[in-house]
Amino acid sequence: MALYTYIKERQSLKKKMAYQLSYMSLIIGSLLLFWSFYPIISFEIYSRLFIQRDVTSPIPKSQLVSSLQAAQSVLGSSTVFSSNLRDFVPAALWFPSKPQTVSAAELPVKEYAISIPRLNINGAKVTVGGDDLTKSLIHYLPTSLPGEYGNVAIFGHSTLPQLYNVKDYKTIFTYLPSLNKGDKILMSVNNLNYEYEIYDMFVVDPEQISVLEQKYDAAYLTLVTCVPPGTYWKRLVVRAKLTQLPGKL
Repeated sequence: MALYTYIKERQSLKKKMAYQLSYMSLIIGSLLLFWSFYPIISFEIYSRLFIQRDVTSPIPKSQLVSSLQAAQSVLGSSTVFSSNLRDFVPAALWFPSKPQTVSAAELPVKEYAISIPRLNINGAKVTVGGDDLTKSLIHYLPTSLPGEYGNVAIFGHSTLPQLYNVKDYKTIFTYLPSLNKGDKILMSVNNLNYEYEIYDMFVVDPEQISVLEQKYDAAYLTLVTCVPPGTYWKRLVVRAKLTQLPGKL
């Protein structure tokens, strides 16, 4: 005969509800973490498999360029103490040690439009020598215009795909990694269309500034944004070359 008898206490309705809420909160929290980090993880896997990395000099250096020789970093330093932790709205923070040395007033065009059909970007505004990335894309360190010999470098923000809005300049370059070689980019300057074709895409460290150097044997276009999506760890560079002479709109 048992000396002691244990009777399991029935949980009250409040306790049951508390347990269920805690489990639901745990599940929801896990899903939110997955929702936030999945784009970063998936990009890292995709880029390591399909996008070239560790390019030390993706654009041959030119003896004609001196404005970048003193620059030490691109889009900010990758250290925890860098200006990357500040607001990225001003384009000048993307190059904290190298402000724009060419005034937009020295160029005949103050702004123009860019269209990327594959990304459904149509007529996005590009400001020549601008600074506010919330109002437009920025043509940084402008020394030549689309259609001219040289390298046109355009900065644009990116973010998590869940927050993407093609009409929002804070998110407009989010899907830049989905572009492929051969995709077209249209530049509209003074009612003339210039067609560029993508021929290269790679990821570089913030210190690799050679992507901005000039090369005057053809008309080049360089699109730059931060990757993985929603971070500032690396820089995605999309390179295109003029393939079609201008035609009127």
